[in-house]
This record gives sequence, C-alpha cells and structure tokens, in this order.
Amino acid sequence: METFFLLNRWLHIAAGFVGFFVAPVALAVRKGGPAHRRWGKIFFWAMVVAGTTALAGAQHIHSLFLLLTAVFSLYMAVFGYRSVFLKPLAWDARVALLDWVLAGAGLAVFVGTVGYGLATGNVPVTVFGGIGAITAGRQLRGYAQAGRWSKSQWLLNHISGFMASYIAAVTAFSATSLHFIPFPYSFLWPTVLGVPVIAWWHRRVRQQRVTTAPAPGLSGSPAPALHK
Repeated sequence: METFFLLNRWLHIAAGFVGFFVAPVALAVRKGGPAHRRWGKIFFWAMVVAGTTALAGAQHIHSLFLLLTAVFSLYMAVFGYRSVFLKPLAWDARVALLDWVLAGAGLAVFVGTVGYGLATGNVPVTVFGGIGAITAGRQLRGYAQAGRWSKSQWLLNHISGFMASYIAAVTAFSATSLHFIPFPYSFLWPTVLGVPVIAWWHRRVRQQRVTTAPAPGLSGSPAPALHK
C-alpha cells in the first residue's frame, strides 16, 4: 500500500508541475487557436490528475486542507472545461442533467465547507468554500436563465473556472512547500493576486463584446446585452 501512495505522490507532483507551466502558455498564445486548445486540454487533464491524486493523498496523510483544495481545483477545472460546450445556452434553454447535478452538488459541498470554516475559525477554508459556493450558485442561476445568455458568457465562465483551478493548485503548493511564508498568507496570497487577474480578463472580454457589437439600428436589432 505504501508503494501505491508513493507512486500517487510522484504522479501528483508531476501533474502539478505540468499544470504550473502549461497554464501561462495557454494564456499567452492566440485564444481559440489550435495551440490554445491543445495547451488548454493539457492543463485540464493535468489538473484532473493532480486533483484526483490529491484526493487519495489527503486520505493517506489525513490532510483536510489538501482534500478541500483538491475538490475545489477539480470542480473549477471541470467548470471551466464544461463551459466550452455550453455556448448554445445563449440561445437554447436546454441544460443537461449532468450540469445541474454537478452545480447542485458543488453548492452543497462548498456551503458545508463554509460552515466548517466558520465553526473552526479556519480562514483559508472559509475563503475557498465561499468562492466555490458563489461560483456554484451563479452556475445554477445561469442555468435557470439558459436561452438568455450573452454570447460571451461561456467565455467568462471558461476563464473563471480554469484560472480558479490554477489558483487552487498554486495555493496547495504554497501552503505545503513555501514554508517561509507565514500562515495564513501562504494560503491566501495566490487568491489575492489571482482574483484581480480574473477580473481584468472579464473586463477585457466585456469591452471587446461592446466594441464589436453592431450599433442599434444597423443590423435591424439592438446590440446584445451582456449577461451579468
């Protein structure tokens, strides 16, 4: 059994290493192009492997933090990946049962995480649980509004999911390896730095939509409103 956990640990490290360096490459290349899709898929599967191996490792070393960050990172990676397939929700109100179940289960888990964090006074757990609960809640609200999404909503979700998954992975690395950073800053600095980057990308996408949208009256219909 010890051999299994040793191999699991090295697989987790290798997958995390790949994810750390692939994510910036996916952001740097032209969005939507073959290179972006290729590196994005590599990042997604690296996060899946890192997350699942972290789940197994957390059980072995009895680390609640590792367990929660693994769940958060996996959920956000799936959220970001699934968003690519949800472009039709801008005009089609049919949401797959799988998406409802994933978002509902995520909301339940993250609300429970927030409750645990508040009860124990654990700030990092509360922060991650809160971000996850807000994300899952917005997903459910978005699914209820399917058919009325803006054409860029899937892209906003894609950015949020993948970047949040990356932030969680960096947080796990910081908390377990960067011992010179004191608690709770070792847990929180990736979120403090990463959230503004996500906000910047969202603002850029929205500005591009406004810039490229046809003016009212030129195409026979008003410019599309952005989904909040």
